[in-house]
Amino acid sequence: MTAHKLLIVEDDAVFARTLGRSFERRGYTVELRNGPEDLEPLARAFAPDRAVVDLRLGGRSGLVCVKQLHEIDPTMRIVVLTGFASISTAVEAVKLGATNYLMKPANTDDIEAAFDRVDGDVDAELKARPTSIKTLEWEHIHQTLADTNYNLSEAARRLGLHRRTLARKLDKKHL
Repeated sequence: MTAHKLLIVEDDAVFARTLGRSFERRGYTVELRNGPEDLEPLARAFAPDRAVVDLRLGGRSGLVCVKQLHEIDPTMRIVVLTGFASISTAVEAVKLGATNYLMKPANTDDIEAAFDRVDGDVDAELKARPTSIKTLEWEHIHQTLADTNYNLSEAARRLGLHRRTLARKLDKKHL
């Protein structure tokens, strides 16, 4: 079995180191980055076949990293991790080249399984689930953010909110 090369793009340094060590124990060669800065030269030199990208890198979007990595190597398996999941960001991540999209907390087993699930499942259970107003609002906000390329001021303008109000809504955990 060939050892995998894994690139982890995560702004939480403790989580990134812990995750990196866990994958190293499984035989992976791991590189860590905390954002999109200098990502392209590293990815070209390191040539990872797998990547874990946090969706929210401080005030920046991890989707930029997904796009860069997919352009460098379209066969790379990219898993997006997020504590701020929404349908719109999941769709955008997949469109930009992500293989899978997982909610935090996710452990090494979850991520490794996500790397291996590259094909869709036609037998996936279709569940009717009522959508709450909070969920609809959350998804609308994130779709607007994606539409504005994550420009908080422009998204707030389009939503008819004050920028600080939008920032507070984004800081809240959506359950």
